[in-house]
Amino acid sequence: MCPAEDMITQERPFGHLTGDTRRLTAMSSGPRQAPRSGWWADRTDRTDLLGWLGLAGAGLAASWLASQTQLRVGTASPPFSGSYLLRVGPPSLLAPAVAAVVLVAAARSVTDRWPWRMVLLGSYLAATAWALALALADGRAGLAAPVNAPEEYLADLDRVNGGPLRYLQDFVADGASLTVATRSHPPLPLLLLWLLERVGVRSPLALGVVLTMVASLTVPAVLVAVRSLCGGAAARQLAPVLALAPYAVWVAVSMDGVTAALAAGSVTAAVIGSEHGRRWWVSLTGASVAGLLLGVAALFSYSVAWLAVSVMCVYFVRRRPLLNVVTAAFALLPLALAELAGFSWPAGLAAAQRDVVTRIAPHRSALLWGLLGLAVLVLACGPALVRSARRVRATPGWPFLVGAAAGVAFAVLAGLARSDVERSWLPFFPWLLVASVAPVRPAGEPPPAPIWLIAAGALTGVVIQAVLVSPW
Repeated sequence: MCPAEDMITQERPFGHLTGDTRRLTAMSSGPRQAPRSGWWADRTDRTDLLGWLGLAGAGLAASWLASQTQLRVGTASPPFSGSYLLRVGPPSLLAPAVAAVVLVAAARSVTDRWPWRMVLLGSYLAATAWALALALADGRAGLAAPVNAPEEYLADLDRVNGGPLRYLQDFVADGASLTVATRSHPPLPLLLLWLLERVGVRSPLALGVVLTMVASLTVPAVLVAVRSLCGGAAARQLAPVLALAPYAVWVAVSMDGVTAALAAGSVTAAVIGSEHGRRWWVSLTGASVAGLLLGVAALFSYSVAWLAVSVMCVYFVRRRPLLNVVTAAFALLPLALAELAGFSWPAGLAAAQRDVVTRIAPHRSALLWGLLGLAVLVLACGPALVRSARRVRATPGWPFLVGAAAGVAFAVLAGLARSDVERSWLPFFPWLLVASVAPVRPAGEPPPAPIWLIAAGALTGVVIQAVLVSPW
């Protein structure tokens, strides 16, 4: 039996999942030194890059064609929201400098040699520095302006002056008078800003830094889950891929980044709690924490509830079906408390959907934006997405991809992916990249992530930050 305090620090094999995977136990036996094969691992990796370039190019070409033919695009910079404007200056050098440090560390296989705690800490610091550096390409305004934008949450902060309970009771009824950001999400994002103001975090710049630091917790949380389900070697290889992911452009100063961190914590708690060999009270605690975090995350974003599919798949793989009952019960607890306080989650979701239909639908084609949303997905995740799609059948981490893919697919098919998917899909992006470090064959060991994969993702993030002016 493993003590509770070892829940994070112990390397765990995933050979206990099924009889076919017992041979993989050695993959997570501790730090190792795997020689990297340079910038290019093999011809297949080059095909992955060319495939991603083709998909990204096709998406951008379709976006340009749609705007030129006056289709129902509804934005100046399809497939994104905002506008295109090249901005390069001295602060733009900060992000490439951060990327260079991480790339050197990856090339020297630092994550293979460091103790696991250092891998988690290093990945968090790298992800935080990367997100902040991208935001600071626009100077201090890159951190402060998005928080203080007219249609963002901060503009509604005085709505909570009458007290949180009054705010929750009037949230749905007053939806039309709230900013776009507030009325398209549940009420907790604004309550979080209200709470931060009460503890002294008042300036937009300070809020931007705090939100970015919280959002970056997503990376170590995902790594802990991957380590448990896929092995320590896969988690170590994934660390630099997530640390320099292109979608970090929207992680900075984003409430959806906070949602991503909560959702990642939920999935990770479920994975840790469902490990075989855990004491019964550790398993119950993990399942309970998973449910609570998922319920709280659902009060930050309506779409994040789809990651419950990942939790259910994890319990299925590990043959722990009763944990579903525990997680579900605790997931409903925050929603029930919100209902008692005056906010109905189903009513809020219905109001947000009506807002999309009346405010966006007349100007944006659901079919067109479904395709453009997928183009955003390709650009935001970078080349690692293609590599992950190719290796998905070889990874024990498929439950992570199922939940994330279900959330994306539902948004596209339901016609809800008509705007801001680069933000609203943040909770899904990191899970879609898990299979990029999957073993080549079911009985094999995950090869080191080629440097080109990490570098190309970083370059994509730098380019997006340099040419795109987001409204948030």
